[in-house]
Amino acid sequence: MNKVNKAVFPVAGQGTRFLPATKANPKEMLPIVDKPLIQYAVEEAVAAGITELIFITGRTKRSITDHFDKAYELETELKKKGKTQQLEILRNIVPDNVTCIYIRQAEPLGLGHAVLCARPVIGNEPFAVILPDDLIDDGQRGATKQMIDKFEKQRKSVIACMDVPKEETYKYGIIEADPAEDDSLFKMSSIVEKPKPEDSPSTLAVVGRYVLSPEIFYCLEKTPRGAGNEIQLTDAIDLLLKKDAVYAYQFEGTRYDCGSKLGYMQASVQYALKDKDISKDFEDYLKSI
Repeated sequence: MNKVNKAVFPVAGQGTRFLPATKANPKEMLPIVDKPLIQYAVEEAVAAGITELIFITGRTKRSITDHFDKAYELETELKKKGKTQQLEILRNIVPDNVTCIYIRQAEPLGLGHAVLCARPVIGNEPFAVILPDDLIDDGQRGATKQMIDKFEKQRKSVIACMDVPKEETYKYGIIEADPAEDDSLFKMSSIVEKPKPEDSPSTLAVVGRYVLSPEIFYCLEKTPRGAGNEIQLTDAIDLLLKKDAVYAYQFEGTRYDCGSKLGYMQASVQYALKDKDISKDFEDYLKSI
């Protein structure tokens, strides 16, 4: 298989947990300090060597397209006012060697369907899937780079996972697996969507990072609608397991569930404490309350 050069960003969801903030603004454009969630995801992909960014968008996601497009008027205004630092930030949102591709998901038929929409662009190549809701901070290379490294060694699909409390397994896709070559890599035998804690095969939960072989498209085509009357990616991965090996990787770093209000606020606080412009003042403020 080829090198992993492409990443899919499923960004067509409605973001109903953040209404009314997401009534007219995509949840992926909600900022963590001074960057929208989608930009953190893109930066992680670029750091992993990805050169083609494929956004699966919906009807209300125009601002995502605009964010990664060139803003001639704004750049001209910043240049005129001598704001060179802000101008450089604006020009470097997407590097020159990286291409953005936008595909409209006509119906909200689930994550599996969103990935399948990318097939004409992906072709017969391995690719990454990055869910911007899951903000992962490892302080260095990024979770996607970690996973691509594992994929290139195994040449098999790799799913990100993390250990969760037993009582919370009903919130996640849970994997059943045996340890592989090291303590962080597991050879999967099955995957179960949101099992009851008493029925859960493990406490290893699927997180929103995947590096997949193109065989997943054949499995998605054969996957019937499941939970929520949607085509679930976990169901397609379960089909793939019957044909080929799939690995789960317990990544390094901290994951923030920015699809929930609590996770979003936790990420906002942690990233503000790391921001070079405001960290000291913000820390003093937190201590004062």
